[in-house]
Amino acid sequence: MKKIEFNTSKALFLLLATFFFSVSYSQNLMEYKGVVLDQNNKKELALADVSLTNSNISTITNKEGEFSIKVPKNQLNESLIISFLGYKQQKVKLSEIDNDNAKIYLAPAATILASVDIVRPKDAYDLVKKTLSLKGENYLTENAYMTGFYRESIKKRNRNASLAEAIVSIEKQPYTNYKSDKITLIKSRKQTNYNRLDTLALKLQGGPFGSLYADMIKYPDYVFNNETIKYYDFSFEQSTEKNGRMVYVVNFKQNSNYTMPLYYGKLYIDSQTYALTSADYNLNVENKAKASSFFVKKKPNRVEITPTEANYKVTYRVKNGKWYYSYTNMLLTFIVDWKGKLFNSKYTLNSEMAITDWNLDNNTISSNENKRLRPSSILQDEVSGFTDPEFWGEYNIIEPEKSIESAIRKISRHLDKS
Repeated sequence: MKKIEFNTSKALFLLLATFFFSVSYSQNLMEYKGVVLDQNNKKELALADVSLTNSNISTITNKEGEFSIKVPKNQLNESLIISFLGYKQQKVKLSEIDNDNAKIYLAPAATILASVDIVRPKDAYDLVKKTLSLKGENYLTENAYMTGFYRESIKKRNRNASLAEAIVSIEKQPYTNYKSDKITLIKSRKQTNYNRLDTLALKLQGGPFGSLYADMIKYPDYVFNNETIKYYDFSFEQSTEKNGRMVYVVNFKQNSNYTMPLYYGKLYIDSQTYALTSADYNLNVENKAKASSFFVKKKPNRVEITPTEANYKVTYRVKNGKWYYSYTNMLLTFIVDWKGKLFNSKYTLNSEMAITDWNLDNNTISSNENKRLRPSSILQDEVSGFTDPEFWGEYNIIEPEKSIESAIRKISRHLDKS
């Protein structure tokens, strides 16, 4: 009997501890939810930057323009700063917005006349080389300790097959050295419907590391190294604006003198510092066999996997004159064809990671070596977090769009029944 009483008391203590933790979290933070819209046509602005003044707390809008951000209650006198390429920056006091359904409108920046582009450098190739050479002047030159939110999903046709989300701590190495960044897993949840994958277990190797490697200033060899940069053609497009500053737009694509798949896309370069502020680029997948070798590490002999799209987006923020990595999105699409089967299958792999806070004090980084991720790591299935509505606690996340919300509800209902 005593043993039973002891176990009951222990269980009660755990319940109370969880309850008081939740109360403490809600007492110390205020959550704001809203949507960022174009002032003229009222369209949602996806991947707009949302940050809190006098802090490094930040997030990004989802594909439907929605965001959520948790603010310490001792900072409720601060403002949100919302910025988006080609729009005027908006600064809104927290005290002036609805914390549950804020609507924030951004006005398009005035069109930059072609005559203004006369001041830009004459050669786009030289500008890109200058941008890559100035990382010591423009980007963080000391270790930064970051908190990030990571999400990856796999869809077969239009149906969800796998969903993973995680909070990670990142020891971001200085941009001036060649040491790799370190990632530690704080908490995660993942569910995979292996029946829907038809015995082909597509897995995204590297997880959050794949997002970090899209930081082309820290890891330039993946796109522009000393050998391959000469096989690109660079050209200017009409300049744009962000945060009141002119931004050069540089198009790049591989030239016909190189047969291995390279990349094509756009670079957005700050006109005052020549820092890369963002990039949107794709792998050239015209050569299916060679492009496939970039992604497929292991597969059955009876299956052909052909990439049809590989898109990457990376953005940077600036603080005290120094730029740093803030967000990455990767979208990979494959056609999977089994020999002997009449129809093939289309798979879409999407991953994104946003930095939600950072500082230069290493007291915030987790030292748990057992949770340390490696470039070969694959996030493991862990479904319990999907039944906890307060799973993320104090951490900021990328607000899930409707399709992700639907997937989470289905996972939760399935777990409740089991």
